[in-house]
Amino acid sequence: MLLAVVVHAADTQDRDGAKLVLAALVGRFPRLVKLWADGGYAGALVGWTKDLGGWVLEIVRRSDDVRGFAVLPKRWIVERTFAWLGRSRRLSKDYEGLPETSEAWIRIAMIHLMLKRLAP
Repeated sequence: MLLAVVVHAADTQDRDGAKLVLAALVGRFPRLVKLWADGGYAGALVGWTKDLGGWVLEIVRRSDDVRGFAVLPKRWIVERTFAWLGRSRRLSKDYEGLPETSEAWIRIAMIHLMLKRLAP
């Protein structure tokens, strides 16, 4: 289930973009307790997330012992969702001029996916 969407310019650092997404969640999902992120989001964002919404931000790190491809916990869910979104014609490439339009098409694609899962 999609909780929030924020599309921003490519020159925005991922951790700053994460703050925009997290700010969009404040007050909307009172039962939300834990969030997962990959190693690129480690650092001050963990404490900031706790202060902002009281959420625990768990960083899923890749093991140093593993060589090559390895399935990381929870990460496959995100990658699967991106693959599903990529099958949408409007999201296969960046056709949109405004971030708001891209956000709308992501929401439409996720609604379509959720409806297909509810009533196949």
